[in-house]
Amino acid sequence: MLPTLRTILALPVLRAAAPQILGGGVPDAATGSAAAGSADGAAGLDAPVRWVHVSELLDISGLLSGGELVLTTGLELEKEPEATASFIRSLEESSAAGLIVELVGERSRSLAALQAAAKSCTLPVIVVQRRVRFVDVTEVVHRMIVADQLERVERARDVHEAFTVLSLESAGTERVVEQAAGMIGEPVVLEDLSHLVLAYSAQGLAATELLHDWERRSRTTPSPARTVRTGPENWLQVPVGIREQLWGRLVLPAASEDEETAAMVLERAAQTLAINRLAERDRRELSQQAQAGLLNALRQPRGLSEAEALARAGALGLKRSPLYVPIVFRAGLAAQAVPQAAAAAEATQSRDPLAGQQEERALLEQLARVVKSTAGSALTASIQSGSVGMILALPAKQLEDATLQRLADALAMQAGDGGTRTASDGGTHPADEGGVRRAGPATPGWTIGVGRPRGSLLEAAAGIDEAAHVAETAATLRGTRKPFYRATDVRLRGLLALLRNDPRVQQFVESELAGVLHADAQGRGGQLELLGQYLDSGGNKAALARSGYLSRPTLYARLARLEELLAVDLDDAESRTSLHVALLLHRLRAL
Repeated sequence: MLPTLRTILALPVLRAAAPQILGGGVPDAATGSAAAGSADGAAGLDAPVRWVHVSELLDISGLLSGGELVLTTGLELEKEPEATASFIRSLEESSAAGLIVELVGERSRSLAALQAAAKSCTLPVIVVQRRVRFVDVTEVVHRMIVADQLERVERARDVHEAFTVLSLESAGTERVVEQAAGMIGEPVVLEDLSHLVLAYSAQGLAATELLHDWERRSRTTPSPARTVRTGPENWLQVPVGIREQLWGRLVLPAASEDEETAAMVLERAAQTLAINRLAERDRRELSQQAQAGLLNALRQPRGLSEAEALARAGALGLKRSPLYVPIVFRAGLAAQAVPQAAAAAEATQSRDPLAGQQEERALLEQLARVVKSTAGSALTASIQSGSVGMILALPAKQLEDATLQRLADALAMQAGDGGTRTASDGGTHPADEGGVRRAGPATPGWTIGVGRPRGSLLEAAAGIDEAAHVAETAATLRGTRKPFYRATDVRLRGLLALLRNDPRVQQFVESELAGVLHADAQGRGGQLELLGQYLDSGGNKAALARSGYLSRPTLYARLARLEELLAVDLDDAESRTSLHVALLLHRLRAL
């Protein structure tokens, strides 16, 4: 850190000159002097000194930029003692760190003028009545300042290198947050746009204390688009994301001894989190490279003709057929997770990046065996982490449901068999070498989404997006599971469950419900419940009054207050629809 005036006064070169503090908030400045190292020193003595400036001019305000310690012999002040007050005032206005005046010999007029001017100033004013080599002072202090700057450069390099390694390793969210907290030495929290905690590192603080009433506290703290301390909690925060696509923020709830370094660490951590979220973490096996490349090419043909597509697919074993069915298999781990499912699943995968690949490889091999036993053929490949796409070629429409059922049955059997594992050679092996059946790690359930059958290979490839949408939506549904899902099997609630973690959707919810959520955060509860009851009644105020045992004037007054908080007209059908969607999304956060 930069040296302070107190530190400088304690240097041997100045301590030998017996410095006297005349003003700047010293309790005994009016009656005498204080030692430089005294605990009763001025608060101004602890301000950092950015540079040392030596001058004999009485007007140097234009030469200062703030934080300088000014050294002078005061010979000009001896000539014009009446200018002392204005001289000190000009230094204060220039945000100087302090003034040291060398008074050697009979300089009673200068000393009296300095004492009088120092009584009413906040700038630390120090006099020394023994000869001081100013060059020694500047040399020592400037060496300290340069050393501090070098230390900061080295610290910045260390921070940069640490987070660069985490970026290259595609480190998980929790690891990045822990690295940031460890470097700062204080707790760090990562939250999303809905003010839910995605990851945290308590740094020795009890988690219950760190996260107590977090959502309410977070909602009362603004989210600026830059690094700043703000809000009633005085949190240091950094937005996480890229430009207009922010998806969270990093928060340092506690004060830091080195605010500048803490901000730098949080900013580098935020960059790493954004990069790792965008980075591709899947490495496909060579045996799947060709099918994956072709499937991607078919989904984005860019001039690829149907004939060329059929030829390339035929070379990989896909038979020409009258019917092509797009299918997506979605891993079910994320769907079954507890709150913060997306962040927990992402963190789990990033901690063991090979686990997801092994599961997908086992799925691809299982699907290949099942398809080989049917009358159809297929092109199958991973399309993203946790999702496998397939184009199933069938010789007749009547075979579609039966083939899909066989695929679902095979995956159900695989998920229920914890005692064997699928090997790369297509066989199965005991769970352990001793012949004892052990319960291995749970095999993820796969949700099957099916797109509309097509007569064209390119059209079927384009339907992979529809099948992926169906699979991801179906993975969030509760209740009795179906073997496979089509678009007609998923409705609005399932769609909203799929979209609930999208930052844009979270922003929509926050925008629509900002008034009532803020009211709840301030302890004025009941508004969100009232809104839900009103929307569930279809906007029928009379029915709501009867079901709530309220008089109509009371209900109308409450609804008027609700309208004021939401800044919308609740009688407007489109407004109710928008609020209903936002409320459903808000409730779905607990899935």
